[in-house]
Amino acid sequence: MALYDTDDEQEKVVLVGVELNPLDDCEKSLEELAELAKTAGAVTVGKMIQPRDSFHPATYIGKGKLEELRLMIDELGATGIICDDELSPAQLRNLEDVLNTKIMDRTMVILDIFAARASSSEGKIQVEMAQLKYRSTRLAGLGTALSRLGGGIGTRGPGEKKIETDRRIIRDRIAHLSGELKEIKSHRDVQRQNRQDSSTPVAAIVGYTNAGKSTLLNRLTDAGVLSEDKLFATLDPTTRALTLPNKEKVLMTDTVGFIRKLPHNLIEAFKSTLEEAKYADMIIHVVDCSNDDYERHMATVYETLKQLDVGDKPIITLFNKCDKYGELPILKDSKADYVENISARTGVGIDEFLEDVQDIILKSRIRIERVFPYSDAGKIQLIREYGQLESEEYTQEGISVKGYVPAWVGGKL
Repeated sequence: MALYDTDDEQEKVVLVGVELNPLDDCEKSLEELAELAKTAGAVTVGKMIQPRDSFHPATYIGKGKLEELRLMIDELGATGIICDDELSPAQLRNLEDVLNTKIMDRTMVILDIFAARASSSEGKIQVEMAQLKYRSTRLAGLGTALSRLGGGIGTRGPGEKKIETDRRIIRDRIAHLSGELKEIKSHRDVQRQNRQDSSTPVAAIVGYTNAGKSTLLNRLTDAGVLSEDKLFATLDPTTRALTLPNKEKVLMTDTVGFIRKLPHNLIEAFKSTLEEAKYADMIIHVVDCSNDDYERHMATVYETLKQLDVGDKPIITLFNKCDKYGELPILKDSKADYVENISARTGVGIDEFLEDVQDIILKSRIRIERVFPYSDAGKIQLIREYGQLESEEYTQEGISVKGYVPAWVGGKL
C-alpha cells in the first residue's frame, strides 16, 4: 500500500467573503485572498460571496449559503475554506461542525506566510508572538477543529505542539518573547539614535505589499534584497546608504508591505519595524500603478501610517511599474509633496525621484553665506561633514563660504 505525505499535498480551498457594502468591492478582496492562498501554497478551486448587512455572529455567512457552501466543497473536492475576515472562535467552531472540513481565515493565512518568510531572529519572534496571541483566543473548545488542521496553512511557525498547549504556557511564552523583543527594540533605538546623531537623512520606503519597494532599493543601492513577484517577499527591514547626484548621502530603509485587513496582532508585533517610517525624515510611497485597485492600496497605506502615528512628513509618491503602460494616464496623490512615474525595474524616472529627495533635504536646511576668519577655519569642516558646501573662497578677510547645513550645525556656526 502506498503511503502519502499529506504535508506535500497541495491544499484546495474555496474562498468565502461577506460583502457588507458594495463599495468595499469584495470581489477584489477575494482576488487578493487568492493571491495570499497561492503564496501560502494553496490553490483556489472556488469562490463564494454573500451580500449581508452584517457578519452572521455564529457562522460568518447565513444558513442558506452555508448549505450551498457544503455542496460546493464536496463538488470541487476542496480540502478547506478560507474566509476573507478574521473569524471568532465560535464562528470557527460552528463552521467546522457544519462543513466538516478545515476552516481558515485571512489572518491565519497572512500569519502563515509571515512564518514561512521571516528570516531574522526579530522577524521570527514577531511572527511567533502574533501567532500565539491569535491562537490563545481560540483555544477554548476548539478540539476537533484543531485536530483537523493536519499539515499545511496555519501549522507553520512556532512549533508542532503549540496547538495542544494551554493558555498558561502560551502566556509564559508571550512574556518571554516580549522580553526578547524589548531588547531588540532598545538595540534598534540605539541604531536609530546613532543615525540621527550622524544627521544623515533617512528615507523610509513604504507601500502596499508587492508594490516594488525591494526592487527600488536594489535599483538604488545594489542592496541584494530578495524581490519576488509575491506578497510579503520582504519581512525584515533593510537599510542601505545611497549617494545622491550632489554627492550627499541618504539612508534608505525598506519596510514590510501593508495590506488591507492587516491583522491587528501583526501591526502590534511589527510595530518596532514599522516605526522606521515614524522616525524617518521623509516617506517614499511606492505604488503599483499597474494594479487597477491601486487607489484602494494607497488608502490602506495612509491608514496604516496614521495608525502608526507617523505624522506630517514630506512624502514622495512613486507610481511604479509605469513601463507596463503604453501611454501612462495622469496619476495623482493629493497627500504627496512630490509625484513621479517610475519603473524600478528599468530605471525610468529614477533621476527625477533623486532630485526630489535632494530638494526635500535642502528645504530642511539652513542657508549659509558668510566669511569665516582664518582662526575659525575648523568650523568649515562641520559644513563639509554634515551639510553641503557649494563654494569656499580664500580672501584677505577670511574664507568666504556658501552652502547648506542642518539646523543644529547652524547653531554651532
